[in-house]
Amino acid sequence: MITLSERIKKVGASPTLAITAKAKKMKSEGIDVVSFGAGEPDFDTPVHIKNAGIDAINKGFTKYTATSGIPELKDAVVEKFKRDNKIDYKQEEVIISCGAKHVLYNIFQVLCNEGDEVIIPSPFWVSYEEMVKLAGAKAVIVETLEKDNFIPDPKKIENACTAKTKVIILNSPNNPTGSVYPENVIRAVADIAVKKDIILISDEVYETIMYDGAKHFSPAAFGPEYKSHTITVNAVSKTYSMTGWRIGYAAGPKDVISAMGRLQDHSTSNPTSIAQKAAAEAIKGPQDSVSLMFQAFDKRKAFTAEKLKQIPGITFSDPKGAFYVMINIGKFLGGKYKNATEMAQALLDEANLAIIPCCGFGAPAYLRMSFAISEKEIEKGLDRLKVFLGKV
Repeated sequence: MITLSERIKKVGASPTLAITAKAKKMKSEGIDVVSFGAGEPDFDTPVHIKNAGIDAINKGFTKYTATSGIPELKDAVVEKFKRDNKIDYKQEEVIISCGAKHVLYNIFQVLCNEGDEVIIPSPFWVSYEEMVKLAGAKAVIVETLEKDNFIPDPKKIENACTAKTKVIILNSPNNPTGSVYPENVIRAVADIAVKKDIILISDEVYETIMYDGAKHFSPAAFGPEYKSHTITVNAVSKTYSMTGWRIGYAAGPKDVISAMGRLQDHSTSNPTSIAQKAAAEAIKGPQDSVSLMFQAFDKRKAFTAEKLKQIPGITFSDPKGAFYVMINIGKFLGGKYKNATEMAQALLDEANLAIIPCCGFGAPAYLRMSFAISEKEIEKGLDRLKVFLGKV
């Protein structure tokens, strides 16, 4: 009899991927499913980026590269951080991995020992807590509230710190809430990290997608002490609609980045050579596609908000970043549906609407909706949600 490891028994499946996979299967069977599950832009990868990948293939750039990434891409990342975030990194402080998810997994593996604690504001991206478990550490969840637009309270974060706290993670713009943390909040949390000698992970993968004048702040840019306590995580996935290319990157203290490279040596080796060439072109090349995608998301966000206001019984926090909105369905739970997971399953089975339950995100009374789809599909899907809730 095969016995699985205790560590993997602690890890749950991703509700995001599970719902999305079932929705795709239903669509392949000819069922008219509207999917609000996508954690990716619905735009094609820009042509100049695709051409860079094709050119890499044609030139035979299809072999192993250095484990932690090709110099061309590392240089592009260094320049990007200087240009966009006002942070000066050196090439040896940068690592390229197979997506931001891979970057984060590596960080927790090289930083955390058994019994260490990682502070995570909730709601949180579903994989954070599972990655922490796999590293043998404990996730310490600090709740944020809808009435505060899901902005973390630095005092609560500081109160959650103990002698075992190794890492604090911030994700702004945030998945799943769409909240963008103001400078004073990010600075206050960064101050805690410096004062208590804790590593701060700043997950900035949605940094280019912000609305209503919201601004993005990188804690590593606040000064040398902040930089030495921060690992900045990003990717080409959301910014350039390159989710399937699987290229993420991080910059931080040299010893941490070096350790992540050694781990990568014995796990994945290098990210795909072709994708690295394409990513370098994405970061260095024309940025027109970024603003065009943003304009579409901005319009869809406004359209989504207006449609949600027409659904009785729900509440939501107007997102200031990313392409998600959290829908509070608490008034509909407790009877037929105990939590958001049960309702999400019924929505898919009975209304052909795929929407992500936030139980795994630390918010069991919420659904996460992605508006990275056409306005026509948004309208159709929210009409289905309104009819479904009207019957609950």
